[in-house]
Amino acid sequence: MNLTYCPRCEKLFNKNFRDVCNNCYQDLERDYERCVDYLRQHKGLDIQQLSEEMEISIKQITRWIREGRISLVNAPNMSYPCESCGILIRENHICESCKKRLQQGVKDANSRGLHQQNLDDRNKGAYRIGDRIHDRDK
Repeated sequence: MNLTYCPRCEKLFNKNFRDVCNNCYQDLERDYERCVDYLRQHKGLDIQQLSEEMEISIKQITRWIREGRISLVNAPNMSYPCESCGILIRENHICESCKKRLQQGVKDANSRGLHQQNLDDRNKGAYRIGDRIHDRDK
């Protein structure tokens, strides 16, 4: 048994497939249905307006969007925050500038790692002057 506390209501529940207890899950499903119905009727809303009018957190709406439960195809003004900087985006998890910054960081880390590996490889087979002196003293 995998018992844990529900992050929403703090009741103890058996965590199988969901991150919240059954009661909170049902509440979330009702919120989801209300949210989707309202969005169908008001296609021009952005995420802030939807959150305020439905009294549902932006974080929860974003989760539904990322899960593919809320489509942005018929919601031209709907976007959600980048996971890194918070700028509003319509696809992926991070914006293009954060993506480029992360890619550059990985590239820099890889080149530093290769440079260090080359130094290590160069020193492995090298016969250094210290080795020569050490051999002479034996």
